[in-house]
Parts: sequence; C-alpha cells; structure tokens
Amino acid sequence: MPPILSHILAVLFPLFAISAIGYISGRRLRPDLTAANRLNMDVFTPALVFSVLAGRNFHMHGFAALAVDTFLVIAGCGVAAWLIARLLRMDPRTLVPPMMFNNCGNLGLPVAMLAFGQGALGAAVITFLVSNTLQFSFGTWLLDRQARFAAIWRSPSIQAGAAGLAVAFSGIHLWPPLLVSAKMLGDISIPLMLFALGARMAEARLRAVGVGVFGAVLRPALGMGLAWAVLALIPLPPQQRALLLIFGALPPAVLNYIFAERYNQEPEKVASMVLIGNMAGLVFLPIALALTLK
Repeated sequence: MPPILSHILAVLFPLFAISAIGYISGRRLRPDLTAANRLNMDVFTPALVFSVLAGRNFHMHGFAALAVDTFLVIAGCGVAAWLIARLLRMDPRTLVPPMMFNNCGNLGLPVAMLAFGQGALGAAVITFLVSNTLQFSFGTWLLDRQARFAAIWRSPSIQAGAAGLAVAFSGIHLWPPLLVSAKMLGDISIPLMLFALGARMAEARLRAVGVGVFGAVLRPALGMGLAWAVLALIPLPPQQRALLLIFGALPPAVLNYIFAERYNQEPEKVASMVLIGNMAGLVFLPIALALTLK
C-alpha cells in the first residue's frame, strides 16, 4: 500500500471505527446518551478547549489569520448557500445552516489530532470556536429572529474559550496539576463525540433523500472551494493551511438537526443532509487528506 494511503487509513480508521461501534450500540442497545451528551457539551469539551488554549505552548497571535480565514470560509458558504437556495426555490433557513456549520467538533478535532498530532489541537480548537460562536449567534438568529446575541455566552465552550484566551493573553502560567486535570477531562470528549455521533446516526430516520444527497455533496464542495480561494488571499503556515482545507471538507454538524427540530425548520430535510453528509465523509475526507498529507 502506498505510504499516503496508509497514512490516510491510519487517520480515518479510528474515527469511523469508534463511530461504527456507536452505531451498532445504538441499534442493538439503544442507550440513552442524553446525560452523556450533556456532560460532553457542558464539561468535557469546554475542558478540552480550556486546556488547549491555556497551555504554555499556545500563542494566539499565531492563529489570528487562521481565525479570519475560518470566518471567511463559513461566511462564504452561507452566502453561496443562500444564493443557491433562492435559485432552487428552497427555504434558505433550511439549507444555509448545514452548509455554514460543519462537524468541526465530532470529526474536526479528532482528524486534526490523528493527522497532525497533539500540536495541531490549538489550531483545530480555533476553527471550532469560530464556528461555534457563529452558530450560537448568527445561526440561532437565522432560525429565530427574536433570539438575543447575548445568549451566546451561555455556551460552556464559549465561556471556556474566553477563559483560556484570557490566560493565554495574560501570560499567566497555571498550576500544572490544574492543567493536567483539565486535559484529562478534555481527553474524554473526542472519543465520546465519535461514539455519540454513531449512536445518533442509528436513531435518525432517512427521509428527503434527494435533498440529503444534494446537501452532502454541496457542503464539502463549497467548503473546500472557498478554503482554496481564501488561502490565496490570506496565506497560512503549512499545517494551518492543511487544517483549513480539511475544515472545508467536513460534513454538516449534528447540531444543525437539533436546531432545526427545536425551531421546526424542516427537520426531516436537515436530518437527511446531516446523516448522508456524515456518511459521505468516507469519500470527501480521504480526498481532503490526500490533498494535504504530502
């Protein structure tokens, strides 16, 4: 097997193996992961974000351009999806969020760690924070025009990000056992994300297949195309460049379905885009990795 294919397999196998175990468990055991998912959203993922940002080796000035590029990719996907929805006479509120907000948590963080090592988590967390901040602010407002942008600070991940950035900017060196404790909690988040993703896919009911396939192909096509365009305007160091291209290839986030269900915004169509999109990751993630792991 060529070395590049072996590397891609080594990166992707743990992701899909753990997700597959979650899927099988979801089908056979039907576990109630409500409490586990809540803990992951409110405790483990914020601990991961804080431990990465507050670590001594993190320097925010090295990620400013990445944050800007990530914002431009997300915003560009939103504008393009809005124009496409208008052209196809779809409700933009159904198509735009899944095209803007990808699975940079459940898949993006594990891919970054497995492909480039622990040192890449800082950059991956920046893309995650930019995406989460936009989804909990603009994404919520798009579905509910009465939503208040101040509600964004209720997200534990955003709070942990702000705290971690404050420590990083201040130059304070936290007591090492405290950082170790946060890191140990954060280490729970990534495998739990993958397991829960598989279990949630087992619960989903596949409807509106045509829309699902369309969204599954459009999301990485827009993301990777815009990532290339943005990198031509604002270049990044090699590793960050690779992570931005992988970020562009990620499928729609599961959170899009949760939001669509909450606001009754054609949840069947959104669920189909999320489910088929994550299955299509078996095709698009290897392509993105082949383009970046050289």
